[in-house]
Amino acid sequence: MNKSIILRKLINSDQTLIMPDAYDPISAKLIENTGFKAVQCSGYSFSIAAGYENERDVSLDENLLWTKKIVEAVNVPVMADAEDGYGGPEEVLETVERFIKIGVAGLNLEDQIPDGKSTVSVIDEDLMMHKIMVAREIAEVKNNPDLVINGRTDALKSASDRDEGLDMAIERANLYLDVGADLAFITYVETLDEVKRINQEVNGPVSIAAGMPYNLENFSINHLKQLGVSRVSLPTLLIFSSINTLLKSLNLIKNDQMTEILDEWILNPVPDLNRILKKI
Repeated sequence: MNKSIILRKLINSDQTLIMPDAYDPISAKLIENTGFKAVQCSGYSFSIAAGYENERDVSLDENLLWTKKIVEAVNVPVMADAEDGYGGPEEVLETVERFIKIGVAGLNLEDQIPDGKSTVSVIDEDLMMHKIMVAREIAEVKNNPDLVINGRTDALKSASDRDEGLDMAIERANLYLDVGADLAFITYVETLDEVKRINQEVNGPVSIAAGMPYNLENFSINHLKQLGVSRVSLPTLLIFSSINTLLKSLNLIKNDQMTEILDEWILNPVPDLNRILKKI
């Protein structure tokens, strides 16, 4: 079955879809082998894995290459991070076409302006709607009308007043759904009350990022499941936990404490890599 159809069914089911973020083929394989039904990609995770200082340093060609390797590594659907489409509507057309060609089941399109500044700003909502319509049209033309388009808005973060930002984010989410997005992703959600309001006022499937520094202690995945959130995104947990584990091991080696690493291996043996490395 077409992977986009599978992903669409998962998002529209009565069960919350949990999507951990893969940053390379082995992390994708581990996600699949653990039993998760879909994998997401993140330009931010790609930038960290590549040793770049900024997410904007990841080129479209690099994004496509790394996403393609993840798609080829697993049998479950993969959602790409198409960033802002890498330009205006004309660039979005080419970007989406290239992502479809490598076999992604869906992709994120965001309204954030990737200018590398510490503050977040968003493009005009009409321009973003045009980008989504172009993405939907090219999916139809390329015989993948079921391609899942995740319309991401960073409006909540861009506003100086949080209540006004949430109003704007919800309004944009509904506009993006109206013009062809299948899913509305509002970023920087901090509290469960915000999740409740978003879920009530957005007229379609909602995606929320969990496990972030700003919301980790405020709500759990189970809270989001209970509220009926369609998709839970986990964009940084895996790569951050991997980095922490590597740093811990390296410091043990540096201090000639390798036996502690060996003790950990004995207590928690390395999994059967031959099994993991095979496609399920």
